[in-house]
Amino acid sequence: MNTGIVKLTPELMSLIASSYSGGAGVMPFTREIFLLDIVVAGTSFCEQIEEIVPKLEEGTVLKMIRDPKNEHDEMAIAIYYDSVRIGWIPAEFNEVISRLMDAGKAFFCRVVGKSKHGNWNKIKAKVYMVE
Repeated sequence: MNTGIVKLTPELMSLIASSYSGGAGVMPFTREIFLLDIVVAGTSFCEQIEEIVPKLEEGTVLKMIRDPKNEHDEMAIAIYYDSVRIGWIPAEFNEVISRLMDAGKAFFCRVVGKSKHGNWNKIKAKVYMVE
């Protein structure tokens, strides 16, 4: 009996994975669920922030990576531009998101604005969950 269900093979998984890294693979159905607006915390601690900020155009996607071994906050979630950590999800918002990330949910940020205040680079972003 044909159920119409496609069996996941290593080749198919590789094809799906390549779509997430910018390849020409097959992207499974996903939707972005907007959760909240944030100002990226801790941008002053990023040594490359002055080089990166000009590249952060509106709509730039930033990676969110859990950091449960963070010595200051076990619920910490780092925000990355390419391979550079530019800051963190503010602590007042990270508990629920970190628990969902620990349960396997995927999240990302999208830049919505930036401004300079003295030596501080203020980066505003929207947080989305991928489902």
